[in-house]
Amino acid sequence: MRLGARLLQRFSRLSTQYSNLPDEYVERAMEQVYYRTPKDPRYTQAVIKRKKFRFTTERPWTAQFQQANLAGSLRKKVFVEPIAEWNIFRGDRVEVLVGRDKGKQGIVSQIIAERNWVIVEGLNTHFKRVGKKGDFPGVIIRQEAPLLVTNQVKLVDPSDLAATEIEWRYTEEGEKVRVSTRTGRVIPIPEASKETIDYKDKRLYKEREKDTKADVVTKVTFEPRLETFEMSIMRENGIEEERVPAKTYWY
Repeated sequence: MRLGARLLQRFSRLSTQYSNLPDEYVERAMEQVYYRTPKDPRYTQAVIKRKKFRFTTERPWTAQFQQANLAGSLRKKVFVEPIAEWNIFRGDRVEVLVGRDKGKQGIVSQIIAERNWVIVEGLNTHFKRVGKKGDFPGVIIRQEAPLLVTNQVKLVDPSDLAATEIEWRYTEEGEKVRVSTRTGRVIPIPEASKETIDYKDKRLYKEREKDTKADVVTKVTFEPRLETFEMSIMRENGIEEERVPAKTYWY
């Protein structure tokens, strides 16, 4: 029973930040240990790990991320402002508020919510040399740098193509929409934000033989209760606990 509970806890603890990969895998891929006590009962187990990393557009479990965070390179910690409700989606037209491209507008091509970043097509770019080896000078490519969604970009109102603040409101039908605070115009969520690796449009997706059926996915198979895993097993099997614990005293 204990083994089943541990396995259930382990496989249900999936990361909501990195493509549903287990948190254990992400932590293990990022881990850099400065010191670890020997495995000996005479020592108190202690581990000193690296806590400051340079986060880029590469995922933390990739070789590119490890290359940017080699051992011995110290990075200043950058604090991420928590955002309660995300207002910009992939496919939105935004205006850049900082840098050389200040005042220019572009389409959001990628969102990295873990760092409050958005990538805008063709804007806020820098040049990067790749493939340099020996006499070969390499190739220079242009790459978009991320922009902070909090104060470096602003959503564009489609009615007059000007930057605006927005707020969430509800329509008479109960639908939650984005509304421009300046013009009152509803800014719809673009269809590009709904695209996945499996389909461009959800309505055009065709179920395959090995797909899990929609009715199976939507079926409610778990009802939360104020009980432990052992208590739920006892309830399902009709086991009733009749023993009364002995009284204990603090003195």
